[in-house]
Amino acid sequence: MSRGFLVVLDSVGIGGAPDAADFGDTGADTLGHIAEACADGRGDRHGRGGPLAIPTLLSLGLGAAHRAAAGTEPPGLEAGAATRGAWGHAAETSRGKDTPSGHWELTGVPVAFDWTYYPTTVPAFPAEFTAALVREAGLPGVLGDCHASGTEIIARLGEEHVRTGKPILYTSADSVVQIAAHEQAFGLERLYELCRIARRLIPDTVGRVIARPFVGTGAADFTRTGNRKDLAVPPPAPTLLQRHADAGGTVISIGKIGDIFAHQGTGREVKASGHPALYDALLEAADTAPDGALVLVNFVDFDSLWGHRRDVAGYAAELETFDRRLPDFLDRLRAGDLAVLTADHGNDPTWPGTDHTREQVPVLLAGPAAPHGDLGRLAFADVGATLADHLGLPPGPHGVSRLGRGG
Repeated sequence: MSRGFLVVLDSVGIGGAPDAADFGDTGADTLGHIAEACADGRGDRHGRGGPLAIPTLLSLGLGAAHRAAAGTEPPGLEAGAATRGAWGHAAETSRGKDTPSGHWELTGVPVAFDWTYYPTTVPAFPAEFTAALVREAGLPGVLGDCHASGTEIIARLGEEHVRTGKPILYTSADSVVQIAAHEQAFGLERLYELCRIARRLIPDTVGRVIARPFVGTGAADFTRTGNRKDLAVPPPAPTLLQRHADAGGTVISIGKIGDIFAHQGTGREVKASGHPALYDALLEAADTAPDGALVLVNFVDFDSLWGHRRDVAGYAAELETFDRRLPDFLDRLRAGDLAVLTADHGNDPTWPGTDHTREQVPVLLAGPAAPHGDLGRLAFADVGATLADHLGLPPGPHGVSRLGRGG
């Protein structure tokens, strides 16, 4: 029996979404614009310089997938470097460009309903919601109540929060309620309980409530911690994880996977924060997961540290660090194993604003059980169907297995 690995490079989009115009993202291309910036010197920070250097990902077909999706081949994304495994480019059908929609559809459950989004007005949230939140949580009030970048708003309002005890309430272009509070001054468990109250007060069409704890002594050094917690609504139908667990299979969920799937079918959840810890946990799973296991991991720093902060050089350096460690994972794959490397949406660090971008994503099949060649255009749900096929599960209602479809 063989194992399956789903490795999500959070926000590493490759441009070319057919419906990008509907989201105001025509021309967005996370990976391509990073490569272009590195080639012309805009990526020469954070201790790195020169063209983007990701040879292992290129050998798996990342450059070829990008060229097929976006129609360009910037320096550092040479399509001809694809020499092993199978590669393709996938477009999302769900109506959002958010994390839950992307992950659920990748695991076989497209989101057919419309999420609730909050307006860019101030206040952003309905008055009855904030009044109930203040009343039920015993708060002196809230700060923010607006659209904001998470790092910007704690720098702007963090000191007032510590002084007044009012938590910072904000949202983004995603269907999300975010609450930031200082771990010591406000209390981590108190923040979690506040988020549970908020989750109960909002409709199920709001995708997530996110606790955003931070530490520090002032605006100059406030820093978000790894104790983030996402309270997501459950997927509307059984995902690949739930189906595999229900069939008696082992599921191992690393990092934020448990929160993204509302702990439905997520099996053994491995807590890890930051890419080094996430990668160590993935290597541990590759060494110890039993036959037939499904292992999932989300590498969130691409998105949270660099994409949302519009830091091109930081994003490039993170890609290069990931690429240097990737052979350690590939070398641990056993006979019969299949690994799928993909993304859930884009977050172009050269794009206006701080939000996700609607893009296609790469689909790279690696490992001893991977087919070979160009898979062409896929649906997100084909990823889940392919892993289900590999793990011996019956076909689900969405997606087509691509095993044996390579050239």
